[in-house]
Amino acid sequence: MVEQAASGTNLRKKLQRTVRRKKIEAVGLTTPLFCVMLIFYFVPIGLMFYRSIDNSQMREILPATAKAIQQWDGEGLPGEPAYAAMVADMKHAYPNRTLARAGRRLNFDLVGFYSLLLKSGRKVSRLGGPPYKAALIKLDKKWGDPRYWKVLKRGLKNTTLIYLLAALDFRYNDNNRIVGVPDNQAIYRSIIARTIYISLSVTLLCLVIGFPIAYYMATATPRTRNILMILLLLVFWTSLLVRTLSWIVVLQKKGVVNSLLLSSGLVSHPLNLVFNRIGVYIAMTHVLLPFMVLPLYSVMRGIPPHYVRAARSLGATSIVAFIRVYIPQTKAGIGAGSLIVFIQALGYYITPALVGGPKDQMLSYFVAFFVNERVNWSMASALGVMLLVLTGSFYLIFGRRVGITNIKLG
Repeated sequence: MVEQAASGTNLRKKLQRTVRRKKIEAVGLTTPLFCVMLIFYFVPIGLMFYRSIDNSQMREILPATAKAIQQWDGEGLPGEPAYAAMVADMKHAYPNRTLARAGRRLNFDLVGFYSLLLKSGRKVSRLGGPPYKAALIKLDKKWGDPRYWKVLKRGLKNTTLIYLLAALDFRYNDNNRIVGVPDNQAIYRSIIARTIYISLSVTLLCLVIGFPIAYYMATATPRTRNILMILLLLVFWTSLLVRTLSWIVVLQKKGVVNSLLLSSGLVSHPLNLVFNRIGVYIAMTHVLLPFMVLPLYSVMRGIPPHYVRAARSLGATSIVAFIRVYIPQTKAGIGAGSLIVFIQALGYYITPALVGGPKDQMLSYFVAFFVNERVNWSMASALGVMLLVLTGSFYLIFGRRVGITNIKLG
């Protein structure tokens, strides 16, 4: 009995060592992937979130003002120390060419601040000694307007929500309350709605076109299936930029499509098929179609054909058997394909930028605009956060609805 107990103990210890070794091996195998995801995915996303609220550069440009203005209660005008600190900061920042950066940031909150800082920065060296309050107000009446000092107090904090609010067409009013921007200035909510609408439309077009293609591939002979698969994969082997530019050539007024329509007598004048919403739909559907076909095809290949034959043998017509027996079994493929296409369409930039018009640009276009044209990384990051939130929200909602993910909301 003692020997049996010792043998059982030794066996248990060996089993524990084996399990522990397997866990260590699993951790060792997954650690490189985790590090790659951390460095190239989670860290950039975290930096993007931080950049959308980061306001520390303002305190670096106007350090004395940032310290002095915190003593002001926000009522009326600040005292002489705040004005003296502002003069000292402008005397230092203007020659170093950093005052313009602060002006661009504050101008985003209140139009007119950029010109105020540059104008005052040029003339501030002529001011004598204190008192500076009257001297600055005499230099420009805006220094006697409490609105500008309220914006300055809000703009000299380490963090700010101004860019995230602007990405949703909100702003701070003169009382530091969050309000909506006027209707003639509200653009980003309409851009977000346009992005969602275009993405949904492209997803629906890909589903309508891709379902018959996937069904034909799943039921075709191996030779035909291989040919269709090669033709489908040609899309992946061609540069996105080349494919988009090709559609411009094909769809322009003197392109292939209009030439065929005119020669056949179907139309009397060329159709506008490019640099508008139609061109965006055509080009994006062509690019994203394989991402719909391949998930559908993989699911359809696993559907036993005798299910439909059994339904027909029980009296169902071919159409009824297809709709009530076959299509429900493709739900996972429809869900996966639609989710992949929709999420990719949300972030599209090159195709709408080249084949669309001014009213067809999506959210990614404005992210690139603020990076390349305005050099406003904070606003670009805020719009990127909106795009990330959109993508994550639709993934959770749509994925749960079609059964792709088991994540539960709430």
